[in-house]
Amino acid sequence: MNFLAHAWLAGDDPAHQLGGLMGDFVKGPLPAGLPTDIAAGVALHRRIDVFADGHPAFCRSRGRISPARRRAAGILVDMFYDHFLALHWSDFHPEPLPAFTARMYALMDAHHRMLPPRLAGQLPSMRKDDWLASYRSAEIVAFALDRMSSRLSRPEMLLGGAAELEKHYAGFEADFFEFVVDAKSFARLAIKPSEPAEKPCP
Repeated sequence: MNFLAHAWLAGDDPAHQLGGLMGDFVKGPLPAGLPTDIAAGVALHRRIDVFADGHPAFCRSRGRISPARRRAAGILVDMFYDHFLALHWSDFHPEPLPAFTARMYALMDAHHRMLPPRLAGQLPSMRKDDWLASYRSAEIVAFALDRMSSRLSRPEMLLGGAAELEKHYAGFEADFFEFVVDAKSFARLAIKPSEPAEKPCP
């Protein structure tokens, strides 16, 4: 899942939302100084990622990616699912998408000193270009993937990656709708340690 999906799946707790947005930037053990509720949001982010990796619809989406880009399939599918969530936002949340994303930027700004350095550095661009909502445009997804490719040792895995979305658009969309219902149910319970995770894709 990408930024928008993690913020949405974190529910209504601002601390969990902040942890969800920070999740990809916090590696290894959770920092000792991180407040408990924000740490719980980061942990929720991680559990959702494990759940996604083993969900049949997510696995099916990964399988739609061509062999040449298969090693980056998780990144591509994360981006594609954020596209569909943004595109169909009104089906999943009563708050207009621009208002929701503005709250998320304000939340991160209010806790700027707590953000991982790379996220803090990206925040001005995220807010200026409204990254969280912009992926509702397939053209912006294409642009973002091409931009991200420059940071890889094998840029061809992401460069032009939006062609995968275009080729199997209806299939990815169907996978997303199947996945997102289960992901939301899982996220409501995933904060509890007793909730089992799906097994990873074979």
